This record gives sequence, C-alpha cells and structure tokens, in this order.
Amino acid sequence: MGKEKGGFLTPKAIANRIKAKGLQKLRWFCQMCQKQCRDENGFKCHISSESHQRQLLLFAENPDQYIDTFSNDFLEGYMELLRRRFGTKRVHSNIVYQEYISDRNHIHMNATQWETLTDFVKWLGREGKCNVDHTEKGWFVQYIDRDPETIRKQEALKAKEKMDLDDAERAARYIQEQIERVAKLEKNVTETEFTELKRENEEEKVAFNLGASKKEETVKPVVSENPLKAAAISSSSSSKPTSRSSSSASSVSSQRESHQEPKAGQKRKSALDEIMEFEEKKKEKLNRKDYWLHPGIVVKVITKKLGDKYYKQKAVVQDVVDLYGGVIKLLDSGDKLKVDQTHLETVIPAKGKPVLIVNGAYRGEAAVLDDIDTEAFSCTVSISKGPLQGRVLDNVPYEDICKTVH
Repeated sequence: MGKEKGGFLTPKAIANRIKAKGLQKLRWFCQMCQKQCRDENGFKCHISSESHQRQLLLFAENPDQYIDTFSNDFLEGYMELLRRRFGTKRVHSNIVYQEYISDRNHIHMNATQWETLTDFVKWLGREGKCNVDHTEKGWFVQYIDRDPETIRKQEALKAKEKMDLDDAERAARYIQEQIERVAKLEKNVTETEFTELKRENEEEKVAFNLGASKKEETVKPVVSENPLKAAAISSSSSSKPTSRSSSSASSVSSQRESHQEPKAGQKRKSALDEIMEFEEKKKEKLNRKDYWLHPGIVVKVITKKLGDKYYKQKAVVQDVVDLYGGVIKLLDSGDKLKVDQTHLETVIPAKGKPVLIVNGAYRGEAAVLDDIDTEAFSCTVSISKGPLQGRVLDNVPYEDICKTVH
C-alpha cells in the first residue's frame, strides 16, 4: 500500500508557509493576479498559467485604466503614511517607502507608472504634493498640509505676528515723534536772564518772607516812608505765618518725600524718558523667549555627545525644528546634524561685522557689532535695517546676539 502524501501539518507544508509569510522580492510579484512567487522558476510557471493569461487579456483591453488605478492607490497609501507617521517633518523618502511596503497587501511599484522610487519622488515635487530636496544622503520629502483647518490656524498665527509687529512699529514711530517734538521745544525755549538786585533808594530796607518753603523762597522789597514801621511789619510777618503759608509748606514737604530729588550729577528723568523705558520693558517682556535659534546664524557645538569630531566646531543653522531644535551644517566638513539648542552657543564676530539679535526686546532685528565689553560679557550694537535703523543698543548680553552668514 502506497505511502500517504503529506498534509497541512507536515514539515514541508509548515516550511512553505513560513517562507511565504515574509516579504518576497518585488520582481516576482504579479499585481494583476495578486500573487507573490518565491523564486524565478515559480514566477515563470505562474506567467505561463491559464489564470494569468486571462488577467493579461483583461489588462490588454484597457491598460491605462489599470495603471492609473494602481498608481493612485500607491500614491494615496504613501501620502497617508507620510501624513500620519511623520506629519510635516522632513524625512528620507526611502524610510517612508520601507514602512509602506512592510504591509503585505500594499500596491507594488512595478504596477504603477513610476519605475523607481526616485522617479516617484521627483513627480511629487513637480506636482507640488510635497517639498522635495536632494542631498548626498538621498532624496528627502516633506508633507504639505493642505487641510483647511490647518491653513486657517496658520493664517491666524501669521496675522497675529503681523499685528504684534505693527504695534511695535507704531510704538517706535510714536516715540520718535515725541523725541522730535521735545527737540523742537528745546530750541524755542529761551534761557532765563538773571539781573542784579538794585534799589532806587539807599535807605530802603529789604524784608524776606520766611513763612514759605525754601523752594518757594522769594525776595520782596518793602517800600515805606517810616523805617520803624517797615521793620515792625516785617517782624510781625516773620513771627506769625499765615495758615495758607504753613499749609503750602507742608504740601511742598510731602511732595518732596514722594518725589525725591536726584543725586548730584544725575539728571531727573523726563516724561518722555519714562515712556521710552516703559515701552522697552514691554517689548522685552513680549519678545523674551526660552528659544533662540534662527536660520542663517553661525553657532558653535558645545557638547561631546556628538563625538570629539564635532566638538567646538562652528556650523550654520539651516532650519529650525519645533522651536528648540535645528538642522545645522558644519562649516569645515559640510556634515549636517540635527541638534537641540542646549548643545549650541552663539558666536560673537569681530567689530563692524553683521549680527542678528536672537532674543530680547529687539528679537529678529539685523544689527552691526560696534563694541565688545569683555568684563561685563556684553556688546554694543546698532540696528542696521527696518524702521529702527540707526538705534544703538548698549549692554546687550552675549547670548542675545549671534553672528550671521551674510
């Protein structure tokens, strides 16, 4: 009696199922029949089969329809994975593709209109579906979020930033107008001329009213024909001050307590100076952030976690990621790294070189380095562009300015 052939649980059947479980080579997959072959011999047997020939007859009737269908399905799957998995982050195209083909039932690329992944990525860039760029490491893609809700939030954020900028420009313009107005008033004010005290009659006596405060002390000549009477009047007025003069003295003393006189050699702040100081504090509070990275600035790597090769090396910030991180390109080697701002520090150039104010009241303003105070770890800069051009800023800390590429 012949031996019974192997069943479902035989070692050969189990081995075949294990081999068929994982991903197989793309060139041995038939998209029309949705059949994956394990080797070239199996694929030849499949394409010569009757079922495959019937599928080819269907494909021959309208080939463009099938290719367009497979291409659209592949595009939707790839873009959906890119959107859900990576969002709007910049990522290598092959990483997304490897995650996409990990699904056993995915649409294979040999059934689409694109022959290679590079052709597909270039097509995405031409159609404007993604931001595409090529580096020495390969092609990178970045998803463009066209959701109406996301676009509305972005437009609202841009409008808010523009409104804040308009408020700052309006405040700067108002302060400038006040400065010009005060300058005009100072030109029109004539200096007070003091003359010598002269008496027409040599016998005339001068009496002083001591009831008023020292600040309001006045000189009043008393003219009288009788000198004795004039002396009596002056003594009575000095010994018995009126209630009005005493009240004025108390009010002056209270005002002196509330408004202390400035120290010797120190000028009293005018109302304009107080307004400018208030505006400066307001701008400082509004623009002082805990993140400072900006594209186009030159920074220095201060961590050894990236290796001694990159320690103390200077780099240019090419892109800011999530406010606190950035993509930098080293000036010496040209390598690109993604680092956190805690691993970087600002670079102070030589005098006369351009800098960018990266934090503080004038955040984002382009300036020129005028002077460096090494003892106070601060600098003096002058703004070089915009409505505040020419304004000089003193005592700016090292960490608030940074060297720029241009």
